[in-house]
Amino acid sequence: MRKLVSSFFISLDGVVESPDKWHFPFFNDEMGAAVGDAIGASDSLLLGRRGYEEWAAFWPSQDPAADPFVSFMNDTPKYVASTTLTEVDWQNSTLLEGDLTDAVNELKAKPGKNIGMSGSATLVRSLLERGLVDELRLLVHPLVVGQGAKLFPDGSPPVSLELVDSRAFATGVLDLTYRPVAEG
Repeated sequence: MRKLVSSFFISLDGVVESPDKWHFPFFNDEMGAAVGDAIGASDSLLLGRRGYEEWAAFWPSQDPAADPFVSFMNDTPKYVASTTLTEVDWQNSTLLEGDLTDAVNELKAKPGKNIGMSGSATLVRSLLERGLVDELRLLVHPLVVGQGAKLFPDGSPPVSLELVDSRAFATGVLDLTYRPVAEG
């Protein structure tokens, strides 16, 4: 069975919103390799509505000759979880229909590499509650952003996780991989 792996750039105070405003000073070759490894281990993406809308507005107009990541983003199959969208028109995108748990379990049962997720904090929280996330990968940046949406805002239900891998980059960023702990 394929794994669903969710990845976030996150600050020390748990902010995941708008990493484009605070993340880049910490990006180096180590982080680039880690992100590249995660991308290479995936052959499809799962997105929430907001992430889909933001990325669909950006990636199709980018030049693949200038950035090899553009081809990955446009060519890779994308599955969109949304209760409000009625269609998706970014190439290789499919709107998940029916029960979210059933739809994600069907994706995980198909042959292939990991299903990657980046962003979509609301969707990740929902999938964690349903026991559908296999790994949560956090690139923890050594700064306090002070405002913005958090991965786990106050009032989030408890989720038990175990640390299965960790590395520190020269910039002070921690690359942490967690797996949910089975209840029981």
